[in-house]
Amino acid sequence: MQRKAFKIGDIVRMKKKHPCGSFNWKVTRMGADIKMKCVGCGRIVMIPRMEFEKRMVRVEIPAPEQ
Repeated sequence: MQRKAFKIGDIVRMKKKHPCGSFNWKVTRMGADIKMKCVGCGRIVMIPRMEFEKRMVRVEIPAPEQ
């Protein structure tokens, strides 16, 4: 199985939408858990990396290069 490439600062699209109506989340921290912030309402959640990789569809907006 191929892993989906993502990094801190990317805006990613998830399979299910958040109750606020947004599908997009910004990745703010990576490790064993992934911390992300809803683009629609600003809610911050942390989920295990394996669960995140299953739920992520694609990177919508890549993080700017530093």
